[in-house]
Amino acid sequence: MPNDTLTPAAPAWQAQALCAETGADFFFPEPGSSVREAKRICAMCDMRPACLEYALEHDERFGVWGGLSEKERLTLRRTSR
Repeated sequence: MPNDTLTPAAPAWQAQALCAETGADFFFPEPGSSVREAKRICAMCDMRPACLEYALEHDERFGVWGGLSEKERLTLRRTSR
């Protein structure tokens, strides 16, 4: 019997997000690599607002979430305080 308390359940929006069909490579590129393709996919995704909200609430520091890079989310956090 698996222990569900060790692994939190993924938010419902994640299963519907386009990134779930694409793979993590676009959304977690090597440092200095382009995030253009990830942002293009995010722009077409209906789950983008929920994804960005999740990333901001959980202080996600890596990857593209809700169409924003790490630096863009950091700037957003700083300007919304």
